[in-house]
Amino acid sequence: MAAGSAIQIPSRLPLLLTHEGVLLPGSTMRTSVDSPRNMQLVRSRLLKGTSLRSTIIGVIPNTSDPTSDCDDLPSLHRIGTAALAVQVVGSNWPKPHYTLLVTGLCRFQILQLLKEKPYPVAEVEQLDRLEQFTNQHKSEEELGELSEQFYKYAVQLVEMLDMSVPAVAKLRRLLDNLPREALPDILTSIIRTSNQEKLQVVAIRPNRRISHIPSTTEDEEEEDDHDDVVMLEKKIRTSSMSEQALKVCLKEIKRLKKMPQSMPEYALTRNYLELMVELPWNKSTKDRLEIRAARILLDNDHYAMEKLKKRVLEYLAVRQLKNNLKGPILCFVGPPGVGKTSVGRSIAKTLGREFHRIALGGVCDQSDIRGHRRTYVGSMPGRIINGLKTVGVNNPVFLLDEVDKLGKSLQGDPAAALLEVLDPEQNHSFTDHYLNVAFDLSQVLFIATANTTATIPPALLDRMEIIQVPGYTQEEKIEIAHRHLIPKQLEQHGLTPQQIQIPQVTTLDIITRYTREAGVRSLDRKLGAICRAVAVKVAEGQHKETKPDRAEVGEGEDCKEHVSEDAKTESISDTADLALPPEMPILIDFHALKDILGPPMYEMEVSERLSQPGVAIGLAWTPLGGEIMFVEASRMDGEGQLTLTGQLGDVMKESAHLAISWLRSNAKRYQLTNASGSFDLLDNTDIHLHFPAGAVTKDGPSAGVTIVTCLASLFSGRLVCSDVAMTGEITLRGLVLPVGGIKDKVLAAHRAGLKRIIIPRRNEKDLEEIAVNVRQDLTFVMASCLDEVLNAAFDGGFAVKPRVERLNSKL
Repeated sequence: MAAGSAIQIPSRLPLLLTHEGVLLPGSTMRTSVDSPRNMQLVRSRLLKGTSLRSTIIGVIPNTSDPTSDCDDLPSLHRIGTAALAVQVVGSNWPKPHYTLLVTGLCRFQILQLLKEKPYPVAEVEQLDRLEQFTNQHKSEEELGELSEQFYKYAVQLVEMLDMSVPAVAKLRRLLDNLPREALPDILTSIIRTSNQEKLQVVAIRPNRRISHIPSTTEDEEEEDDHDDVVMLEKKIRTSSMSEQALKVCLKEIKRLKKMPQSMPEYALTRNYLELMVELPWNKSTKDRLEIRAARILLDNDHYAMEKLKKRVLEYLAVRQLKNNLKGPILCFVGPPGVGKTSVGRSIAKTLGREFHRIALGGVCDQSDIRGHRRTYVGSMPGRIINGLKTVGVNNPVFLLDEVDKLGKSLQGDPAAALLEVLDPEQNHSFTDHYLNVAFDLSQVLFIATANTTATIPPALLDRMEIIQVPGYTQEEKIEIAHRHLIPKQLEQHGLTPQQIQIPQVTTLDIITRYTREAGVRSLDRKLGAICRAVAVKVAEGQHKETKPDRAEVGEGEDCKEHVSEDAKTESISDTADLALPPEMPILIDFHALKDILGPPMYEMEVSERLSQPGVAIGLAWTPLGGEIMFVEASRMDGEGQLTLTGQLGDVMKESAHLAISWLRSNAKRYQLTNASGSFDLLDNTDIHLHFPAGAVTKDGPSAGVTIVTCLASLFSGRLVCSDVAMTGEITLRGLVLPVGGIKDKVLAAHRAGLKRIIIPRRNEKDLEEIAVNVRQDLTFVMASCLDEVLNAAFDGGFAVKPRVERLNSKL
């Protein structure tokens, strides 16, 4: 629309008959509606209208609406005010009625009454002009003398009042800010006047301009709103959604067309339809199926992890042979810091797919998975559907992070909601509560990560393909540090290989003396600390190199100052030689490690702690990886009680009772006696078993052989070999049963510097998963009974004492 062109009200207006007051152009009035015709006008015109045009009505002042539809209309004033309905509020007390908030626009004259029922509609003629201001000076030139005189008189009257009164000061500002031609109408509505006086003002017909009328016509806005709905319907029909979803969307779009925009459900329905259009029903990315390129990419991104790489390459090979292969449901289980999340991102990169991560740690509401029903206020789809909307394709790689840390609350069990998502036989028709139609998830590659399977419900665990991701060996950590971690830290800290050099011997010292973990997160942090310390030295060196330049510039100004500065720098260099510009590259050795990271946090304390009888080393598995575990025992005079400390679980307590029972039953065989020389080990003797790190909860059956060895050392007075660790479950008959977590336990023993490991014979098959270099450094003893365990744990064996048969004379 051209600037300054007149804006016209509709030529036909519904009439609202008011008897409470007179509405003037530019003013606002609140009026009550309770008569039949006016009620019908509000219901049919205002509440069901969908455009700005439908909110413009004609207000006829000082006219009573008949109490019945059968009664004829009274004589109407020929001049009224066109108004914009700003607010409609309904109530049923004390009787059904509406309260309208209307703003006057301009005067009109009734030319002809077109109909009286169900509400009056008249053909009108606009009396005032409505147009926008584009030039203030032009509008001032067109003002009449009457408006100017009215403004001057009004200002004089107001200035005669006390300007310190807030209402007077506000009125004075109002006079300056309002258009001069609008002052008569607005001031008449403000001051106390009778309806007759207001009717006289309404009868005046000056040319008026109102600056707050929108620049676009109502017809255009109505067409725009209609066009949006039409475009949405066109998108729905051209989308590739399923037949069921299309049927639901077309039904909702019909409801949307009949719904006024003022209803809250209008926005909810529109948001739902826009989401349905944005979902990738048939849009997918093309997989990169070159196995050789995929193998190279995986090897470049991650060192080791052969199982994971093998499984991904198998999937690619099968996809080459079969196009419609369903996405596998994988679950990577391993300690923190081994790269489970990052390898999921690498898999997406290898396949050429979109990647989306969903963090499930702490989620305790099933609506996070399935979404909320649309009957609730603020409803929204679940994380699965939101993720598909974000990536825009139906075959992404979804990483369900920390699936073992799902919670449960009154809002449902999200682990149970995941059963449908992670079941290949069901997820082709996954139904989100918000969508309420089926969506195909069969092409999505789901990868879950967990630290342990103990907290995952069995039904959910059954639906996933478990791939164990064990901790790294020392050699693997060194390779990972020099291939990935050190270059990453150098880039993050703005350093170059010409400025810092970390040899492999130093990396090994960091791994063995400053970190003790299955992954590489602590190693990464330690390398970052080293890079920060080197960055300080490099920055100080650059700062000191720039000082001579500044000294030469001011050399002739003040020689004494330079002499004092030189002396000051020399004193600083005497106290801290490292502050001088270092020679590049800076070599990080053991002494530099001690200065930067402090004294070593971990020492090889195995030989020190095995310097007395009653101490043995066991192997334990935790969600953080394998660990070595010391078992200590002592005996004292008492009443035959067994005391267990170290926050032990029920299973470990039972293992301790099994161990003492087996030793008591075999005491004569091994010549084990208490302090008084009795074969009854608990006769007037108390035994105390302690598992150090008492703040950590411990449980499991694998400490049985360690407890037996510890007690055998205590009662025999012999030392257990300091380089031996063991694991295995025991029975009352002295058998050694297999346990889990063998690989993590072996790696923990290797990190601790142990040389021999006693494991159950039935766990021999688990040694194939261990790297060859680790197996070469260790000696494995396979034991099927406790006799073999004791023989391997003590120097020279733990032989059974032969029984000496005495000959009794018969003479």
